[in-house]
Amino acid sequence: MEVKLWNDKREREMYDSFADLFAIIKATEKLERAYVRDVISPIEYETECQKLITHFKTLSSTVKDIVPSIERFHDTYKMDCPAALNRLVTSGVPATVEHRVAAAMSSNTSASIVAECVQNFITAMDSLKLNMVAVDQVYPLLSDLSASLNKLTILPPDFEGKTKMREWITRLSKMGAADELTEQQARQLHFDLESSYNSFMAALPTAGT
Repeated sequence: MEVKLWNDKREREMYDSFADLFAIIKATEKLERAYVRDVISPIEYETECQKLITHFKTLSSTVKDIVPSIERFHDTYKMDCPAALNRLVTSGVPATVEHRVAAAMSSNTSASIVAECVQNFITAMDSLKLNMVAVDQVYPLLSDLSASLNKLTILPPDFEGKTKMREWITRLSKMGAADELTEQQARQLHFDLESSYNSFMAALPTAGT
């Protein structure tokens, strides 16, 4: 006799979300272990880890009403994935990013400002992926990012991230609060953010030299 887990479409979608969340946590745990054991290269690790973190953030935000605690979900299904919880819930960035932040910390760079920049970059990129494209949603994120970048004295005035964020902020300031970025504009902004983020992260290991 076949046993159905759901009684309607809503319950089926809930269990599908549970399955996706379970799979992301398990995949992250395996990826973390592979990285620690040097089975995967740092570049491959960072690319895949960032994808999993983004998927996790997107999914966890949509199921927060039925899964208010990821830790409780983890314990309920006896997952035994401590590394994944640390990466997805506690850290929110790949281990390679943490290492570059640590390199900057050993210099004269303020660790808190570096961490603030990283978080602002990721928040802005994730927001676009969640289709938060209204001016009054995007502008504060870019403004915070620009402000944090300007605090870092190791970055030159013409640093890519600084100039591009200024250009976008100027463009957005001429639009109405309720206006939305077009699909093309959102795509270009995400590209500029990702490019600036990569340049920023590449600069960290040589910070203070």
